[in-house]
Amino acid sequence: MTNKMITLTIDGIQVTVPEGTNIVDAAKKAGIDIPVFCYHPKMKPVGMCRMCLVEVGRPVVDRNTGEFVRNEDGSLKIQFNPKLETGCTTLVSEGMVVINTSDKVKRGRKDILEFLLTSHPLDCPICDKGGECPLQNLTMAHGPGTSRFLFDEKKHLLKHYPLGELIYLDQERCIQCGRCIRFQEELVDDPVIGFSQRGRSLQIVTFSEPGFDSIFSGNTTDICPVGALTTADFRFGARPWELNAAASICQQCAVGCNLTLNVRREAAAGGKVVIKRVMPRQNEWVNEIWICDKGRFGYHYTEAPERLTQPLIRKEGELVPVSWEEALGFVAERFRQAGKGLLTLASGRLSNEDLFNLRKLSEGLGGKIALYTQMSGGEQVMQVGLAKESNLAELGQGDAILVIASDLHQEAPIWWLRVKQAAERGATLIVAHPRPTRLEKFAKHVLRYRYGDEAGLLLAMLNSLSAKRPALPERVSTLWRDDQVQAAAKAFAEAQNAVIFFGNEGVGLQASQALAQACLNLLLATNHAGRPNNGLIPVWQRPNDQGAWELGWRPLPNLDEAISQANAIYVVACDPAGDNPTLPLTPDFLVVQDLFLTATAKLAHVVLPALPFTEREGSLVNGERRVQRYYPAVPPRPSARADFTITGQLGKLLGIDLEDRLASKVMLRIAAEVPAFSGITYTALAYAPEQWPIIGREDLYYGGTTYENKQGIGVQLPNALQQGEQVTLTWPSLAQATEINGGLLAVPVTKLYDSGSTLVHSKLLDQRRVAAVLWIHPDEAAAHAVQEGDLVHLQFGEASAMATAILDKTVPQGVILLPRSAGIPLLEPCAAQLKVVERSYER
Repeated sequence: MTNKMITLTIDGIQVTVPEGTNIVDAAKKAGIDIPVFCYHPKMKPVGMCRMCLVEVGRPVVDRNTGEFVRNEDGSLKIQFNPKLETGCTTLVSEGMVVINTSDKVKRGRKDILEFLLTSHPLDCPICDKGGECPLQNLTMAHGPGTSRFLFDEKKHLLKHYPLGELIYLDQERCIQCGRCIRFQEELVDDPVIGFSQRGRSLQIVTFSEPGFDSIFSGNTTDICPVGALTTADFRFGARPWELNAAASICQQCAVGCNLTLNVRREAAAGGKVVIKRVMPRQNEWVNEIWICDKGRFGYHYTEAPERLTQPLIRKEGELVPVSWEEALGFVAERFRQAGKGLLTLASGRLSNEDLFNLRKLSEGLGGKIALYTQMSGGEQVMQVGLAKESNLAELGQGDAILVIASDLHQEAPIWWLRVKQAAERGATLIVAHPRPTRLEKFAKHVLRYRYGDEAGLLLAMLNSLSAKRPALPERVSTLWRDDQVQAAAKAFAEAQNAVIFFGNEGVGLQASQALAQACLNLLLATNHAGRPNNGLIPVWQRPNDQGAWELGWRPLPNLDEAISQANAIYVVACDPAGDNPTLPLTPDFLVVQDLFLTATAKLAHVVLPALPFTEREGSLVNGERRVQRYYPAVPPRPSARADFTITGQLGKLLGIDLEDRLASKVMLRIAAEVPAFSGITYTALAYAPEQWPIIGREDLYYGGTTYENKQGIGVQLPNALQQGEQVTLTWPSLAQATEINGGLLAVPVTKLYDSGSTLVHSKLLDQRRVAAVLWIHPDEAAAHAVQEGDLVHLQFGEASAMATAILDKTVPQGVILLPRSAGIPLLEPCAAQLKVVERSYER
């Protein structure tokens, strides 16, 4: 959009807005509401519903001089169009006069509403949208009190039509505004629904199998201006005015989408307060107003009846319930005895406050801490991570984005969406991956490499830009001469702003460390670090992995050895035994702190029940290094406690000063000790500036039912360069190629719908959930006598698994892909042997 400003008058109020703004948005910025149904500020205007009709006058222009003609009093002479114009498709112009409240406009809106209601059912008392329905509100404000059409002439269509297992359509309620169709086609590139038939028989249908096959489908229910689209888990569940709202942060990936949890107390749950639905909360710096379906439907684990509700101690070989006093006293005494022999193992599922207390407890006893992750690179992100005051929405023409070793569509859908939109605004997108991904459609440069050569590819890009070319391993030494690599490197180097997303597909701890360092080198060498809209973004597997790095947690290069040497192990929010059954997890004393009785918890001497994010407050650091706060939504279960509280109470028993009551006070300690967090308080995290577009519950017809953000957009941490530290290039040591020994390279990949502990309880997603499968190229399958659907035995090291074969031409030869969190104990790429144990036709 141009920087030129346009001044016009709307209902007698002078408004100045950027050139290219439409009348509806211009009015909104001036606090004037023009009703709409089909228009949405995040989508292109189409003028379908005609609800935004206004009178428009334009200054008369002298054809000879090109100047505005003026009246005798010096005012501009305005000529009005005899017909009403749609405010959403009409762009503002200098001197324009818009009348939004004339009798002519009111008659037009009244007629439009009367037509819309001719076949609309009168079921407001039972409609899920009742109470937050734009049609209901606008009918009350602008519509007729009675209808001239006969009730018997109403068009009757299907009432409970499933577009898919997640979204239901009431065909009678649909007003054919097209918002849902345009969202799927324009915004998320999933044109899986569309219009069918014509006239009064026009209706929405799904074109995909399975139905409505999109990971963003739930957003259509937010922007639907009527009760036509509803989600399966909220349908007939509650009335909107019965719900309370609590601000929260999604816990499913590293994006950190802002959520609103709608809750109410209900008899069906025995009088308990329960979550009825998850809604997006506006944060234009993070998720805008969208969330993926995993974030929307993946909260059910927090209410699962299988959750731990009281401490357990192993007595006579069995875990038995005990009091908190007994459990904490026993654990404190054994930890005191272990001293330096204590190993604390924790994951990025924990909040900043939890991780801080855990570290201080371990350090106070002289023990070790270890971050449970299969991805490294957090230190490089602290040095050149996405700079403070950055916003991906500002990237466009003249900028560049590089995505390597990550399938963003499956790993971080909202980042995929925002990167796609940046590419559509003109940003140069470079996608580097061994196999095709959904993002390549929008890329100007696509780079292929072999698994294991991720860092080598980036160093080759760097070599192509420099006269000094440090030696590279033979397998990647010629990459810098490749025309595509040189073109991509040149485009990246010449960009005004540049961002790199790096993941861990095909890399383990060592290789991801080298990849992160190669990313850092490329950013520094091209001057794309330390200033807004530049830097490095890690695609972590967990919501607060970056927070763990910021607070001093690091993965151990040899976790097996550390576990075998420990006298006592404190495992918090992770399940190493479940992920790797061959792990030698047999210390003298094992304590597990979690939500469920995991495979690791079943081996423990003591199990401590923790609270989920919905029942407590805390903060997280997302991949863009934005610290965000979440709030309690429902009362905590009586016998479980927040992780930082448990650790704080242990600290008191051990004589270690830790805060155990208020998360906000833990944050004060973090801010005092960790330089990057300096000045951060819960009050600072709650700062909520005005955002555009203006989303609110008062004018639902404009932006949908997404919640406005009144509880804080968070605070982005400054990276090392912004804090004045010196960061230098370091040539990483590239990992050796994995020896296959006649087998295949098994690579774990992330799929959005997995069977992890935070998603398996969401039964709605069962049809989309990935099973224990392996993807293999048809030629490779033929070479190993594997057919589609065969049951295959996999052996990698000491671990083994069974998986069903799926033939896929996009899989590189010499490789098999295996889903994470699907019951296959594969954490890093390694050699695998295959053996068919049952043919598909025998099953």
